[in-house]
Amino acid sequence: MKKIILSILAFLFLSSTITFAEMVLFNTKTLKYHQLWCRWAAKCTVNCIKIDKKEAINRGGIPCKVCGG
Repeated sequence: MKKIILSILAFLFLSSTITFAEMVLFNTKTLKYHQLWCRWAAKCTVNCIKIDKKEAINRGGIPCKVCGG
């Protein structure tokens, strides 16, 4: 029983250290990026791509003033 509990705790600890990419909607024309839930992201249709936030910043992206990117 003790081994099972320790195994579960170890699994939870290791899985919590894994980071997932934060996806944003990046406008390739204006270079602004939005959180996926942002109201301006919903209006961004023509020049927008869904990419990792770090990639948007690497491309010179700046955060949206509404959602903070």
